[in-house]
Formats: sequence, C-alpha cells, structure tokens
Amino acid sequence: MTTYRSHETKLEPRADGALIYTAAYDLPPVARTTGDWLHRWAEEAPTRTFLAERYGAGWRDVSYGEALEQVRAIAGALLARGLNAETPILVMSGNGVDHGLLALAGQYIGVPVVPVAEQYALIHGAHGRLRHAVEMTKPRLAYAVDADQYGEAIALDIFDEIEVVASHPGQNDRVTAFADLLASGTEGVDAAHAATGPDTVGKILLTSGSTSAPKGVPTTNRMMCTNQAQLAAALPFVTETPPVLCDWLPWNHVFGGSHNFNLVLANGGTLYIDDGKPTPALIGRSVENLTMVSPTISFNVPVGFAGLVQEMQTNDALRESYFKNVEMIFYAGASLPQDVWAGIEALSRKTTGTVPLMNSSWGLTETAPAALLQHQLTDRSGIVGVPLAGVEVKLIPDDDMRCEVRVKGPSIFTGYFANPEKTAEAFDDEGYFLTGDAMKFVEDGNPDMGLRFDGRMSEDFKLLTGTWVRAAQLRLDMLAHMGPIVSDLVVTGADRNEIGLMIFPNMAELEKEGFSTEATGEAFTDPRLKSDIARRLAMRLSEVSGSSSRVTRAIVLAEPPSMGDGEMTAKGNLNYRKVLDRRKSLLERLYDDGDPAAITAG
Repeated sequence: MTTYRSHETKLEPRADGALIYTAAYDLPPVARTTGDWLHRWAEEAPTRTFLAERYGAGWRDVSYGEALEQVRAIAGALLARGLNAETPILVMSGNGVDHGLLALAGQYIGVPVVPVAEQYALIHGAHGRLRHAVEMTKPRLAYAVDADQYGEAIALDIFDEIEVVASHPGQNDRVTAFADLLASGTEGVDAAHAATGPDTVGKILLTSGSTSAPKGVPTTNRMMCTNQAQLAAALPFVTETPPVLCDWLPWNHVFGGSHNFNLVLANGGTLYIDDGKPTPALIGRSVENLTMVSPTISFNVPVGFAGLVQEMQTNDALRESYFKNVEMIFYAGASLPQDVWAGIEALSRKTTGTVPLMNSSWGLTETAPAALLQHQLTDRSGIVGVPLAGVEVKLIPDDDMRCEVRVKGPSIFTGYFANPEKTAEAFDDEGYFLTGDAMKFVEDGNPDMGLRFDGRMSEDFKLLTGTWVRAAQLRLDMLAHMGPIVSDLVVTGADRNEIGLMIFPNMAELEKEGFSTEATGEAFTDPRLKSDIARRLAMRLSEVSGSSSRVTRAIVLAEPPSMGDGEMTAKGNLNYRKVLDRRKSLLERLYDDGDPAAITAG
C-alpha cells in the first residue's frame, strides 16, 4: 500500500509583510555522502539490479555489488591520472550505465562531474555552448559513449589538452577506451573516499540558460543527500519498497540526474534507462520499454503522459504493464492538462480498480531540486505543493496575493561556480535564494493545500497603460487556445498598447492542414493560416475581459528557434529574451498593420 505524509505546514507572517512557510515536522537523519548509499546496498542487496540499459532484445544490467566494484576501479583510474576537486570530468553524452558509474566514481573520491546536454556536442550550431562549459569548468577528462557519433565534437580544439574516454572508442586514436578505466587498481581510493564529506562537490550542473549564459551550480553531497531524506519523509513508501523506474529524463538536468537517479540509489531500487523520448520518432521505444518493465514510480513531462495515454487506449499490453505496480505518477516541466489527468485516472481504474498518487513538485537546479512537493491526494493538476522538511520558503506578496518565492536550507546551493558577481545577485540580505518564480496559494487561508506556480517575475511586463501582464500564465492559456498548429510562442507587448504573440508553428500540423509554408521575410503569410489564427484570437477575446489578458495580434515565424544562438535551452524551453532580441525586426512587423505577415483579431 502506498504511504505518504499528509501536508503539515506552518505559515508565519512577519512585520515586514513577508510570510515564512515551512513544514511542520523535522528533517530526518541525512546520509553523509552518496557513496554511503552505494556501500549500503552493495552489502544488503549485492545481486539486485541497480542500473540497466537496452542491449539487443533485452537489457545490460549492473547489480549493486558490481556497481561498487566498478566504481572503485574507475575511481582508482581517476586518481592515477591526478584528478581531484579542481579537475572535473565533462560528460558529453546522455544517460547510460557507463555514464552513471563514472559519475558515481567521481563523487566517490571528490572529483566533480559536469554533465552537459548531448545536443551541445551533437548539433554543430550548439558547439558554442559546449565550448562555454569547457572554458568555465576546465575539465581534465571528458566522456562520450561513442567516439564516432561524437567525433565532430571530440575533434574541437577545446579537447586538445583533455583526455577523452569513450565506451565505444572505434578507431579514434585520440580516445581512451572506457574499459581501460575498469582495469585499474584501487590504490589511494579508500583514503580519497574517506576525505569526502557533506560539503564535497559531486557535480557541477549547468543552468538552462533561459535568461543568460548557463551558470555552473556546484552540487554537494549535503544537497543531494538532504533532498533524498526530505523525499523519504514526505513519501515513506519509497523506503518500504525499492523503487523501480523506467526513465528517460536526462541526467544533465537536476531532475533526472539528481532527483530520480538518487531516489533509486538512496532506496536500493532499480533504474531501467529508457532510451526513448516523448517525440513522434522515439515514443515507440518508450512504449516498448514500458511494456517490458513495470515501474513503481513514473516520471514524465505532460507531453509524454499525453502520448502514453493515447497509446494505452488501444495497447492493452502497455496499459497492463504500466499500471501493474505503479504507486506514484509524477509530472514535471509544466502543468498536466486536466484531460490527460482524467485519462490516466480512467485507465488506472480500468486496469487495477484504483488510482495512484498523482503529483508534482517545484524546484530549480540551485535547489537540488525538490523544495516544494505535492504529497497528498488531490483531484486537480497544477499544484506544486508545500515545503519539504528543512526548507524555509520566504514569500513576498504583492497586491494580488501573488508571491515572489525565496528559499534557503541545507538542500539549497551556496553560490555559482567561479562567478562571485552572479552569486552576490542570487541571495537577499538574509541568505534566501532569489528564485525569480511567483506562486499563489491554492486556497486562501489554508496553507496546507499548498502553492501553485504563477510564472516568472522577470517575464511579466507592463503595457503603456501601466497594466501588468502575467506573461507566463498567459502563454500557457494561449498555447491551450491556439491548438496543435502552435508549437510554442512568446508573449509580447512590453511598453506597447497591445499584447501580441510571436508564434513558432508545428510544421507537421501546418502541412497536415494544408497551409502554405511559403514565407515573406522569415514570417508566414498564407491567407488561410492568418485567417485561422485571427479567428482563434477573436474567439478568445469574446471570452475574456481586462486588458491584461486581451491578445489582439500575432505573427507566425518561419525560422525555428536556434539553440546555437541561445533561443532554445537544452531542455527545449524558449529563451524569451533571446528570441525578442534576435528577432527585433519581426517584433516590429508584428505591430505593423500594413505588414503582410501581421495578424489581427479584427
């Protein structure tokens, strides 16, 4: 039976108007290092599978006993090369067993690992981001799973003085075989491991770069271990039954690489690495993997759950396997559409007669990540929850009871890597981290119901009338209203009289609907497409009141967002400032009624 703690919170008003929001129970004991978890499970469950990845028709798996042995061997190889806390390891490729073992080996002896988005190495136009990561962190060793696949990146001059290791080295004479690391002895490993502790940096994670160049976030044992103690206190079931995950979420992000990976390791579970993704080209692989593995916890983004719900309508084998053991279904990245939520509930009841805990949380790279968590039953999407034990949340309300969120605690970082200027800007005078996010209470007067996300403070802007526009929420509303032809959009209108949209279209849907994709100066001008969007804008105008939500114009962009130019982050999120800055001429065309690409609601 799934056990979880009901929300128990304290909300203390202060004389300065701030609200201090905390859990009403204490933080339980915290492990000293991630290596403690590995030693525990290698002793208590040495033959239990820890990590597994697809290999042919089945899985290549590594048990806890094997993992400890291999981690120690790799650690010995790192020490023999002179690596230490000042010489990180860069990981260029995505999730994999060897990646996981290398990361744990670094943490075991205090050598930070710097995992970056694989797109940085695989997409020629994104090599600037890879160069930025190398120049910022100055690694001594780099890893890629396949030397041929990553050959263009490996040949860059930034790796001239860096040893590159690959699981599949091919014929590249610049590359060391990963197997060579496993052949090393363990001289000095015990002493190096004993010298690590709570403040040892295990990894340096890069922020998404959605508002500026990616920053490095040193992530310590204390941050990672505290976060797992917090999760176990709120969700006791993870300690009662070893969790089983079949998960694709990337390890260069804090959620996949720290939250999910460590949830398995801390509780002696098994992580099946899903080599699929929620895209038309790869979701079939996820379906295949989930038909082979019955998870106890399912993590995904809303579009991923939508794809699975659609597939399970006709795929009984997937539905039976997926719901067989699942105790928690967790969405992240955006609010789960209520129709998808209802679809999951209906399919679960059809399969098992029950509905698992469905929830979400909130956090950032800087918060390890979970700081708020929804950990009791609810019937609605969009709640990010209540503070976890040990986290102090400072809420700064505005006139609409929308609150700026600031946090501090043992799971929160203490400063950016080699960036004292950004570090100084990141905290207030009481040591609270300035997250830049905004929240509202789900229910006024009842803090135990938790908070819901209400956008980024920095994305809001004023019209010339002085009216504030809550751009993040408006973007979500317009995405839902504009239909499948819109892939993403940027809300515009700062210092103007009207709110507009710069639309990135879903090209497959445009072609499916028969719209012309001929462009005039980087914007689509098909009269049928313009008419369809104008109709949708007009329909929404008839449903809303108030200038803060009245969207009256749009333009459809012909060029997709550029990762190389910083318009898109590694997470696939738009960098709104970059888009607006890079496309200033298109922004002017949006507000020019005489331009053939400008669309107005009429």
